[in-house]
Amino acid sequence: MTTTTAAARAIRGTFFHTPEYGSFEMLEQALIELDGHGAIERITLPADPAYPERLRAAREANEREPGYLFELGEHEVVLPGFVDLHVHAPQWPQAGIALDEPLEVWLNERTFPLEARFGIPEGGDPTGGDFALPIYLDLVGTLLSRGTTTCVYFGSADRHSSEVLARACAQLNQRAVVGKVVMDDPAANPAFYRDASPEQALADTEDFIAAVEQHAARSAADDPRFPGLFPAVTPRFIPSCTETALRGLGEIARAHDAYVQSHCDESQWQSGVARERFSTSDAEALADFGLLKRKAIMAHGTFLLDGEAEIFRATGAALAHCPISNAYFGNAVCPVRRIHGQGVTIGLGTDISGGFSPSLYDDIRMAVMASRILEDGVDARVPSERRGAGEPSRISAVEALYLATKGGGEALDLPIGSFEAGRALDMQVIDLKRPFADLTGNGMFTSPADQLERILYLATPENIRAVWVQGRQVFARG
Repeated sequence: MTTTTAAARAIRGTFFHTPEYGSFEMLEQALIELDGHGAIERITLPADPAYPERLRAAREANEREPGYLFELGEHEVVLPGFVDLHVHAPQWPQAGIALDEPLEVWLNERTFPLEARFGIPEGGDPTGGDFALPIYLDLVGTLLSRGTTTCVYFGSADRHSSEVLARACAQLNQRAVVGKVVMDDPAANPAFYRDASPEQALADTEDFIAAVEQHAARSAADDPRFPGLFPAVTPRFIPSCTETALRGLGEIARAHDAYVQSHCDESQWQSGVARERFSTSDAEALADFGLLKRKAIMAHGTFLLDGEAEIFRATGAALAHCPISNAYFGNAVCPVRRIHGQGVTIGLGTDISGGFSPSLYDDIRMAVMASRILEDGVDARVPSERRGAGEPSRISAVEALYLATKGGGEALDLPIGSFEAGRALDMQVIDLKRPFADLTGNGMFTSPADQLERILYLATPENIRAVWVQGRQVFARG
């Protein structure tokens, strides 16, 4: 893997994207021109009479200023950069480990001891260079190499190492939303890994927000193409937090107009905790604390009821659908089609490490498969008319691509995820003809729809040759 800071003002090639849910466009041999901040200024197609002159001008500018124009190769096409709405960054060393264990074993014997190691001790290296930084740089670089240009991260319960995570994202030029996790209830969290008190959790969250905002402001001042770094208020979930912390976090989120991230209705157990404590649903409790709002991303929603979906729609909160991790720990399949049809904004998340893969390609595929399983059912002993969900539930690969790109942008209220004027140019360059990773179909099934589905189902990391964020190449393979 190599990283660069190459930037361009014009890009010519074939672009696939999903500007509307349920459909896609192929912009064949389009010329996309950018402003000085890496946003799309103009898209010109070959049918436009101005196309030859604009392409000629871009090529002449490239002769004067090498790197001004980037032209794709013969077998290369472009997809938007992926938006991963849910990653537990300190769990990266655990990815693929112990997924066959019960959830309480996975959490208490694996996850919490691992996350606790990210605490920077008094007098320790404040940069996290002795432990946290190398792991976070590896994670961010890996996600970029898989086409993820924007990511929403849970840090650890330690404020300082969570700041290290934010700096790692900025260093590698990945757009990121990062939160310091709050888990303050002594009755619900291990003594070796929790906030000292609700008051300390709230103070650390305020300090974390200030530190990330300052770092982002400095970076943006130094670099007009800085893709963005945003702090998030991050209660782990209702079962891990006291009422004092939850209410205080809602107030902080409102005061700063900050992002919020947490879990909602992930499992049968989690949904039951809110009802036991507050005599209400998970979503209603989160809303009561001020934690459901525009720019709030709640992971999973597997057990979201119709009334809860209406709360999401009304508040503007979004869901991060994590189909792989739901297969291990969610106890059910999230009814994406129904919830989306109720007006809820939905994107995709890998949920590292409850989800083993750092690639949203795998979650696109799993989202489609899970939706078909939900519709058709799984137990052949049950009559077909009663075996499935009893309603249309399947989604297409194109719909899943929308969730992984523009849907994620809508969840974050950011102009990303598609190739349209005014949006950031985030892209992954896909080579369709790599050894042992040939996506050309040997000249058969060459319609744009077939080409796109073949990429979504068969692309490997070897096919992703370069990744660009905010109009700048940040990753190149080979």
